[in-house]
Amino acid sequence: MSEKLPRKNFLEKLGLGIASIFTAPSLVKSENSGQMNEKPVISRLQQMGFQWETADPFLFCVHHEDYFPKGNSEMGPDKSYLQGRHLGDDFIIKDGFRMYHGKQVPGFPGHPHRGFETITVVRKGLVDHADSLGAAGRYGNGDVQWMTAGKGVQHSEMFPLLRSDADNPLELFQIWINLPASRKMVEPHFKMLWAEQIPHHIHRDAKGNTTEVEVIAGKLGNEKAAECPPDSWAADPHNEVAVLNIRMEAGATFELPAASPGISRKLYFYQGSGITVNGQSIPSYHSFMALSEKLLQIQNGADEARILVLQGRPIAEPVIQYGPFVMNSKEEIHQAFEDYHRTQFGGWPWPKSGQVHERSAGRFALHADGRKEVKG
Repeated sequence: MSEKLPRKNFLEKLGLGIASIFTAPSLVKSENSGQMNEKPVISRLQQMGFQWETADPFLFCVHHEDYFPKGNSEMGPDKSYLQGRHLGDDFIIKDGFRMYHGKQVPGFPGHPHRGFETITVVRKGLVDHADSLGAAGRYGNGDVQWMTAGKGVQHSEMFPLLRSDADNPLELFQIWINLPASRKMVEPHFKMLWAEQIPHHIHRDAKGNTTEVEVIAGKLGNEKAAECPPDSWAADPHNEVAVLNIRMEAGATFELPAASPGISRKLYFYQGSGITVNGQSIPSYHSFMALSEKLLQIQNGADEARILVLQGRPIAEPVIQYGPFVMNSKEEIHQAFEDYHRTQFGGWPWPKSGQVHERSAGRFALHADGRKEVKG
């Protein structure tokens, strides 16, 4: 996980990516026999890096895992740790962590988005949020923030090192999920899915080994996730969007139920020594596509395993991405830049682009309408 993430300075080092969306047939022809054979249950097995390849309706997923040291008075690492770093664009692991675009506090200072949503799943550590609508928050240690960028918003995501007497490890996933053309220009919105309200599906196999699944989006068994933002592709149950984080004890077995045909389903085996899925061996830190209409039988190996599942009905529209903007045409991308330069998507009401909150603040969310949630 030492390669550099191509998530550069959002306005100066942007890369243009164009993706064509198509639906593959459910049957493939055998080259040898001329017979029509069923599509394999598991395909596109590949080793993962820092940025994970996703499938429509998802755009990408990044796995941040940093072992930050004790925090100084500014809630950043001691200045001795900053020597030899390319501050402002630091994506190479050094001393166990990256500074990303932060120069004193690690993280991502204010930057714009349009046309999609971010789902930030924080496993360890805390994130400070601030945005151009005047909203703010601090969340982590199991919390999830789901933000609809819609027609445009600036936000910052900083990683304050709150503890000055101990290390400050951080682990999170940031998942980008697309919006359809009809929803790309909706009003921005964010919602907190606090750890206390995320349902957990518990399964014990015949040997008593436990599998626990956090249901972040969608449903599993009798557990249904909390509501996501109203304009999300995930808000319509017909789209069968699911974000599941699976933890399996050593030796545990678990069955992931089938979904409807035509749903994209991708699994990311990000922790553990080895699993088998429907009899096929999956090495550690590998991802694969799974045929949605087939039940998946997962057998864990000798160590605890963790697997992220991203699933959903493809939007199947053209995707034109230029850095922080995801639209359906080049003309819309040009318009996004013009709008951002003209309006700054509401400006920046905070004293710092890398806004961090008071060290003493607990978990909270201040919404743009003035509503405040306090979790302590």
